[in-house]
Amino acid sequence: MNHTPEHRSGFVTIIGRPNVGKSTLLNNLVGQKVAIISDKPQTTRHRIRAVLTRDDAQIVFVDTPGIHKPKHRLGRLMVDTALGTLQDVDLILFLIEAHRKFGSGDEFILQRLAEARTPVFLVINKVDLVAKPKLLPLIDELRSKLDFVEIVPLSARTGENVDRLLDLVVRYLPVGPRYYPEGTVSDQPEALILAELVREKVLHLTSQEVPHSVVVVVDEVFPGHKGVTVIRATIFVERDSQKAILIGEGGRMLKNIGRLAREEIEHLLGARVYLELWVKVKSKWRQDERQLHRLGFRKE
Repeated sequence: MNHTPEHRSGFVTIIGRPNVGKSTLLNNLVGQKVAIISDKPQTTRHRIRAVLTRDDAQIVFVDTPGIHKPKHRLGRLMVDTALGTLQDVDLILFLIEAHRKFGSGDEFILQRLAEARTPVFLVINKVDLVAKPKLLPLIDELRSKLDFVEIVPLSARTGENVDRLLDLVVRYLPVGPRYYPEGTVSDQPEALILAELVREKVLHLTSQEVPHSVVVVVDEVFPGHKGVTVIRATIFVERDSQKAILIGEGGRMLKNIGRLAREEIEHLLGARVYLELWVKVKSKWRQDERQLHRLGFRKE
């Protein structure tokens, strides 16, 4: 007689310093892109829920902004958003990098994890950048820092050991129902996903002063002629000099941003897209609580 295992479900947060690979891991875990990726720190600004549905379980992963020392209201909001997930989940994945020293930022997160009373996995990312003999001493050193229920070395970029992490996560989740219908991959509003894809291309194509001053707002999405979806969006920056960089000589930079974003949005929507982008200056928006609220940033 076959015994059917009980269905498990729950919420799992991914937490760590900026740029440790949280969004890459999230996308790898659910098998498709739900979070934008960039080599710039503090890329993720919102709490992003991604859903993985298997026959035996449904896991709702919560990707959070990287925990850093905030320099403005937006930064404080991002850190509060990340730390706010610790009490609301069934399991915490604390992500660190194998090739970087465990620093004061990691120690700060550890203190908060010790207070959370939620089971914690230590996930050591980027093991593909470290010689294997160095991993065991690192694991032994980290084991004493907190009572981790599991320690999982992996590479989010190559996928090494990600399946093992998934199986362990399912094992620690409570027995429960599906929270989302099959086929749901994320609960983000479509406008936010589209805006973030445009911002990702800005992060890829610009450097220095621009990336962290950028926010994208989708103004409207509507069906156009012959099955083309029309998307109008505004890219806000804080200074005129940043606006000039984003537009570029003869509008070339803005055209490149639009082309790359349109290609990815067409792939996502499975439809042809006409993307219209505008660049506007909104001075010191990251410091202004009212502006932050209007732009969709609020404590979750």
